[in-house]
Amino acid sequence: MKILFTFPGQGPQVPQMLHRLPDNPLTHSLIEQASLALGEDVLLLDSTDALRSTRAVQLCLLIAGVVWAKQCQAEGIEADFCGGLSIGAFPAAVIAGALGFGDAVRLVALRGELMQQAYPHGFGLSAITGLRQAQIEELVAQVNSATSPVYLANINAEDQLVIAGSDAAMAQVMQLAKTRGAQKTHQLAVSVPSHCALLDEPATKLAEAFKQIHLSRPACGYLSGTTGRVYWQPEKIAGDLAMNMARTVNWRDAMVAAYQRDVRLAIEMPPGAVLTGLTRRAMEQGEALSVCQSGMQVAARLATRLRENER
Repeated sequence: MKILFTFPGQGPQVPQMLHRLPDNPLTHSLIEQASLALGEDVLLLDSTDALRSTRAVQLCLLIAGVVWAKQCQAEGIEADFCGGLSIGAFPAAVIAGALGFGDAVRLVALRGELMQQAYPHGFGLSAITGLRQAQIEELVAQVNSATSPVYLANINAEDQLVIAGSDAAMAQVMQLAKTRGAQKTHQLAVSVPSHCALLDEPATKLAEAFKQIHLSRPACGYLSGTTGRVYWQPEKIAGDLAMNMARTVNWRDAMVAAYQRDVRLAIEMPPGAVLTGLTRRAMEQGEALSVCQSGMQVAARLATRLRENER
């Protein structure tokens, strides 16, 4: 039986999140490394005002994800696979051993800048619950146009999907979804139309930056949140990281793939909890938990029990 670490995408960030990390030498060292890599004090990134920036949000999620996963490792919890949704793929690659932390900090800073410069206002993401993929695709096709673009962005579960595009186009799709019986529709706290063709150009620029970065073969499996595949080749991981901002997220298939690879414990890193519920839906047996909800001790206890059952 295997253990999976999961890392959330944008949405669960909260002010002062970097100031609420465990107060110990491990955290202090990682914060210092991140500040040196960035050439600025990263502890200034998590204020309410700073978190209005896509760049700051993504950097905070990267740093928090790596810090918390390292804390798990310090407690004796070792992952067999690491996977993240959108920006969460970067801490996943760091913890898997494929991408250096300093390189990840610099790449994520660039990623955030490219994304927020591409669509500074009037665009974003919206979630729709209660309809199937084919139904959402039909509504998107009905509304999408050159002047009012909208795309399917995330397949989180069979009946939980996310669209990306202009605010006006998303509002149209959400209104149509309600008439089709959607249980819930709402615009997310994300100001960029991620995971669709609108970000092809920024993704291509990020891919160029990756050509200057050395990636290693990971120590544990890197699970792509877009393709649902496990990658071991550094060049495939680099391509997945660079281009995921412009590719549809398929978290449902990724979690099905994890379960098929014998994952029976999935641990979501703070500040996330949403992925835990989505992961449970793909697991007939086993457990999924969020560290920020269940705590490190519960995670460590379940991990120890799972490893003992393997013997």
